[in-house]
Amino acid sequence: MKKLVYLISPNKIYKNFYSDLDKVLSFKNVKFFQFRIKKKPKYFLKIANKIKKITKKHKVKFILNDDYILASKIKADGCHMGQLDGPFSKARTRLKNKLLGVTCHNSKILAKNAVINKADYVAFGSFFKSKLKPKATKANIDILRWAKKEIKVPIVVIGGINNLNYRKLINAGAKYIAISSYIWDNPKLKPEFAIKKFK
Repeated sequence: MKKLVYLISPNKIYKNFYSDLDKVLSFKNVKFFQFRIKKKPKYFLKIANKIKKITKKHKVKFILNDDYILASKIKADGCHMGQLDGPFSKARTRLKNKLLGVTCHNSKILAKNAVINKADYVAFGSFFKSKLKPKATKANIDILRWAKKEIKVPIVVIGGINNLNYRKLINAGAKYIAISSYIWDNPKLKPEFAIKKFK
């Protein structure tokens, strides 16, 4: 099966999260797992190591959000950085042969700069209304058509993506779809069933 999902963690690590994650990843359509928690708890490292064991078992890349220094310390497979998360050139030097992804919102200039700084992928969004980031910059599907021609690294799309709207983004040029709420915060489907909607 083609691995097209870039899975982002829920905002809070709940009691059954680890077993849910194990079941979700066993469906084999997830390429990356991004650990994204804005307020890091004291036992952050313990959580990260537990997640890392599960991602490794399923051959999924473990990406830390925001902090490239911490990503390097915990031996993550890479780091995803927003535009305000520090200098990308420093992150690239620090992460050497690890993955570096960069948020580019809806901007061709930011995407070109990310490639100059040797980003391994660029992320565009938000394409739809998102629970995770309700105030996020809106992105237009035209940027994907442009990026498919002009940008030589994989394209990740983010923002309110669900089972009904993801195909049009893939068709326009996205290689990976970043999803979180649809998997972890779905009133109708458990995570292990929600993930099966993306193939």
